[in-house]
Amino acid sequence: MMNALPLYLEPRVEPRLAALLRADGFTHDLADALGSPLNIVLPDQIADNLDRFRATYRRHQLGGQIYFAHKANRSSALLRRLAATDAGVDVASLGELQHALGSGFAPERIMATGPKNPAFLWLAARAGATVNVDSATELDALGDLVRTRSLPRVRTVLRLSAFGTGTAPGSGGVKVLSRASRFGTPVSALDALLKSADRHREAIELIGVGFHLDTTSVAEKALALEGCVSALGALREHGFSPHVVDIGGGFGVSYLAHREQWERYTSALTASVLGQRPPMTWRGYGYGLRNDAGTLRGALGLYPAHRATAGEGYLDELLSGPASATPGRPLSALLLENLFDLYTEPGRALVDQCGLILARVLEVRRDGTGPYLVRLEAKADDIGLEEHGVLVDPVVVARAGTAPAGDGDAVGVHLAGGLCLEADLISRRTVFLPSLPNPGDLLGFVNTAGYCMDFRTTHAQRLPVARAVAAWQDGDSWRWSLDEQYWPTLSQGGQA
Repeated sequence: MMNALPLYLEPRVEPRLAALLRADGFTHDLADALGSPLNIVLPDQIADNLDRFRATYRRHQLGGQIYFAHKANRSSALLRRLAATDAGVDVASLGELQHALGSGFAPERIMATGPKNPAFLWLAARAGATVNVDSATELDALGDLVRTRSLPRVRTVLRLSAFGTGTAPGSGGVKVLSRASRFGTPVSALDALLKSADRHREAIELIGVGFHLDTTSVAEKALALEGCVSALGALREHGFSPHVVDIGGGFGVSYLAHREQWERYTSALTASVLGQRPPMTWRGYGYGLRNDAGTLRGALGLYPAHRATAGEGYLDELLSGPASATPGRPLSALLLENLFDLYTEPGRALVDQCGLILARVLEVRRDGTGPYLVRLEAKADDIGLEEHGVLVDPVVVARAGTAPAGDGDAVGVHLAGGLCLEADLISRRTVFLPSLPNPGDLLGFVNTAGYCMDFRTTHAQRLPVARAVAAWQDGDSWRWSLDEQYWPTLSQGGQA
């Protein structure tokens, strides 16, 4: 396995998270007191990330709201810290809506999205949140609810999808197909949706349209954005006064520090699947690739862990792209000249660098000459990186006073969880570490706040899920509280 240089996938770590990793006494004390695995969130980082998105709005002279997609992380500390800013929150369930209201968000700063049961829809309308409507059926349910309950008019956004095929701005004349989505109403059915809106004029205030595309393609999103601008024209023709284009989320995160490592790893994985180099994964797992009699089949089912442009940079690239409706002008000008506000719903991107999962090393063993097996005091569903297709190396946080195990050279290991299941693997790939860890050391899984921290946690085998704490810097020291006990008044940076 060690016939080539170690296939590192070094995490990208920004200063605040790097400082936390260096505070090894602090992190070991927390894990000793609260157990393993342990989730640590950094509330002040989410406020910094919001400022970066706001700077992109200012660069393009755009108004509008940034809604944090709450589904990315269930932390109370992160949500309460955002409540001390001017951000909004995108809630996709009754529980998330209740959490947002209880964390300090006024209803006018809340957007209700996703599938809605009657209780969720009722509380959103009753409280006065903006409702992002997925279909004519949902719009009818909302209109009927407002009338029968004698509620005030509800601000409403129509979510659209299936924008068809077009020459997207910035695509070099190449035809782009807007991929299908199970969310939103196809643009081809907009007239029927507007007839439903006409019936509910006294119940809803139709403020705009939006979309949410599960794609990293800037060209597809540009096509959808222009489609939404055209749809606003249709709304105006029906006598509405819309002013909002909601482009959803999907701005992404770059997890890795080095592009070259990502390219080298994916190339080596392809060669391994084809049998051209030794196996790189547990029992030949191919991450979606397979060897069909010497021919590579399938598709690599991994998140692009190194992205040249992500987060607020992705938003800037989208807005800076040329608009087909106004040749030579950027897409942002299309919004600005029509006095349209821009709504965004970043989730993963807004919690970039906001989280760390610590897991204690319980056992290190080796059978034969293959990679070492490192068993952690955690389950695979506690550390959901691979569940979401993210490949990134953990950071070894050694206990003070211990020397590295082995000979101190780079070593390939398999990371196993604590469940009595063969499938409980933290990582199916062979992970390379700078040196072999000792039992009692911690592995820090960096940048896990976006979907990889608590999205799929379970109490399988009656094992506990990770406790969560909020941590913040106080001069040269670190302070912490349990996640549910954090309020912005605790940290100086969180003063509202």
